[in-house]
Amino acid sequence: MLDFATAPKKATNLTLNTKTLEMARALGMNVSQTVDALLAAEVKRVYWERWNAENKDAVDHYNARIAAEGLPLAQYRTF
Repeated sequence: MLDFATAPKKATNLTLNTKTLEMARALGMNVSQTVDALLAAEVKRVYWERWNAENKDAVDHYNARIAAEGLPLAQYRTF
């Protein structure tokens, strides 16, 4: 779902700070690639932040159950 590596590219327009853009170009940076990578990382971060918030009650309930009852099938663990 969050695998962006195989998705096709789409041309888009961005409004960027001119000094930042000039410096990036002077440094030989690939602006499109850099923005794409940073945006993908931010999308993943926000996605998981929201997922954790939306599922907090379920995760807390599960953790409390494990704390009280132990891990399922723990008796069969060999380590």
